[in-house]
Amino acid sequence: MSLSRLDPRRVRALVRRALGEDRAFDDVTTAATLGDGDYCCTATMVAKEPGVIAGIAVVAEVFRTVDRGLMFQSFVSDGDRADTGATLATVAGQAQSILRAERVALNFLQRMSGIATLTARYVEALSGTDAQIADTRKTVPGLRVMDKYSVLAGGGVNHRADLGDGVLIKDNHLAVLLGKGSTISQVVAQVRSAVTLTTKIEVEVESASDALMAIASGADIVMLDNMTPVQMREVVVGNSGKATLEASGGVTLETVADIAATGVDIISVGELTHSPRALDISLDLAYA
Repeated sequence: MSLSRLDPRRVRALVRRALGEDRAFDDVTTAATLGDGDYCCTATMVAKEPGVIAGIAVVAEVFRTVDRGLMFQSFVSDGDRADTGATLATVAGQAQSILRAERVALNFLQRMSGIATLTARYVEALSGTDAQIADTRKTVPGLRVMDKYSVLAGGGVNHRADLGDGVLIKDNHLAVLLGKGSTISQVVAQVRSAVTLTTKIEVEVESASDALMAIASGADIVMLDNMTPVQMREVVVGNSGKATLEASGGVTLETVADIAATGVDIISVGELTHSPRALDISLDLAYA
């Protein structure tokens, strides 16, 4: 996925679903107060705090879906940094339509920008290192494509998109197979024989010894789960660049720099998408 490849069809489907959930076309308050009156207004979307913006095209689709007569204009692009008070976009047209679309538009923009902003903070914390920040599959059900797109906007990279997007032999896979008497080497060999030659195999391990065994077995990527920096350094030294090393588990803004200093290649952070704080953005309506 890239910033130029947020599938418009998926965006339209998600927008329609969100508007349906909010019963945007059954807005009893707007119907009771404004009715069918001619109220031509302009609304301004303003950043109430600094952050990285994501979701502008999604917001445009929300307003377009509610009323194709609305005129939407953006002043930032996804991935741009906005200061407090910055005007992000304006939308002009009938007040009734703007009000029906307001909450859904803000929900998308605030969440997506919150993810992008948090990702950017992690990326900044790795300044001077070669490590990359990656997301996980800990996303809101149904919104994964937007969550992962927002990570890209913040300067991070995407881990696998779904269960069909690459092999990741996790602790629970190993719990079954090792419990039946297999070794990590045998598991990796079994998987290698079952997938195409170009498919990368990742193994999740919880100890330095298991990590070195996975590397020796030919794993392409080894996930170091909840290891200490000392353990990670041991694996980095023993790896000698053979496999890509991913650190995961319990990563915070306070610890990520120390983790990167061990020499791992990727640091995956579930917080990016499972508990980001929405960026504070307002929509202010003015009668024209």
